[in-house]
Amino acid sequence: MLTPKKVKHRKWQKGKSLRRKYESRGTRLSYGSYGLKSEGSAWINARQLEAGRRAISNFVQREGKLWIRIFPDKPVTKKPPEVTMGGGKGDVDRYVAPIRPGRIIFEMDGVSEELARKALRLAGHKMPVKTKFVSK
Repeated sequence: MLTPKKVKHRKWQKGKSLRRKYESRGTRLSYGSYGLKSEGSAWINARQLEAGRRAISNFVQREGKLWIRIFPDKPVTKKPPEVTMGGGKGDVDRYVAPIRPGRIIFEMDGVSEELARKALRLAGHKMPVKTKFVSK
């Protein structure tokens, strides 16, 4: 799955809320002719991205080309169950990619529009946000 090879800081602070802001970069198709665009804010983790990638590649029978436009590089920590308060911050549990409305998540090329639309719709069901199909 997608995890960073090397990080400057092992544990990050949470950061500001993603609510009611729009993405300023990664909002246009750069590589392919069809894409899946986010319509909401969320943290997408590496497992969700992998599930979406698998759904697309299985549906199109490995035809065409697929690009994943986001990378989960933000560490999220979690403490084990039934541990009392205190004792510091928990261990890194997973990596997430914070996305805002307008961000392109996947791009495709080399397949028909109808096939791309169906494949990206399947991947959209795996995402924690509402998504829409976009084309050039």
